[in-house]
Amino acid sequence: METMTVERVIDAPVADVFAWLTTTTNYTASPLILRCRLTGRGEGAPYGVGAVRSHLWLIGWFRERITRYDPPYATEYVVERSLPPARHELGRMTFAEVDGGTLVRWTTRAEIPVPLFGALLTRHFAKPVITRTFRNILAAADSALTRRP
Repeated sequence: METMTVERVIDAPVADVFAWLTTTTNYTASPLILRCRLTGRGEGAPYGVGAVRSHLWLIGWFRERITRYDPPYATEYVVERSLPPARHELGRMTFAEVDGGTLVRWTTRAEIPVPLFGALLTRHFAKPVITRTFRNILAAADSALTRRP
């Protein structure tokens, strides 16, 4: 199981950053994301606990369920199904007010469940692709939230 973490400071209020990044239909602003849909609403908020999201990325399809929703400071999810198949233990985004805006820390723990080669595939293929995708989504959020007139 590999842990992957990406961080970025976005020059916008924490509530705005949280709202943008938890509304995953925004992810299509990244060139690596083809489609994102909310397929089941959560408790108390569309992307709240229990919400189901469906994502089609260039690397595959993922169905995720929100397991924690603590606006504007944290959200967690688990990938319930994916193609290609992957094992997933944790997806977490935390948001903290810092000088210069909001620090976003996005962490996931996952692996490709292939006998003998799964760890190598995860470390040398999945990890770089996932972290690059996370960075692109955070860059899209930064661009959308810090546009200047």
